[in-house]
Amino acid sequence: MTGQERKPVGRPRSARADEAIIDAVLELLATGNTADALSMEAVAATAGVGKATIYRRWPNKEALIVDAVISMKGPVPAVRGRSVRDDLVALLTRVGLHTDGRATRIIACLLPELQRNAAMHGCYQAIIEPRREVMREVLRRGVGTGELRADLDIELALALLSGPMITQNVLRWNPKLAAGGLAERVVDAVLQGIACRTGPAEASS
Repeated sequence: MTGQERKPVGRPRSARADEAIIDAVLELLATGNTADALSMEAVAATAGVGKATIYRRWPNKEALIVDAVISMKGPVPAVRGRSVRDDLVALLTRVGLHTDGRATRIIACLLPELQRNAAMHGCYQAIIEPRREVMREVLRRGVGTGELRADLDIELALALLSGPMITQNVLRWNPKLAAGGLAERVVDAVLQGIACRTGPAEASS
């Protein structure tokens, strides 16, 4: 038989089933179920599918939770590559920001588990690391163009930029700090310390 004549093995995946399973995970987390207590049986019952249907798509609960939270957060923001400041603002605007009330409840449910559950901390890292890497690329580019200091500590800069956004958007740490334009203000404040003193033209000469 030719490649065109062969029939695909197994059933095709149902996008509707995938969405129902992901939504079931999010709904169960939003209603107070911890990641530890979340069971595949409960997900299957809420989604209206068989447990085998879930395991055909995800090898374990951790992988399912990762995909569910990624779907809630959306794709990693794209950057234009023209200005370090503009790219950092675009990335930071999304950090810790959830306009969906269900998403806010889910994050509040998951945060305590990051400290006591190694598997959940691994899930968190799997979700966040691609976003950190995009920001690293922006910072490295800034060092290369001379916009940022040549001796920049990239990992420290990530913490300096992301920390205030997470603290305010997730924990509401300081209610007196205005939310409007927070990403721009954080970027501008941090750039005061990490920007190249001589400017791109002089740094490259």
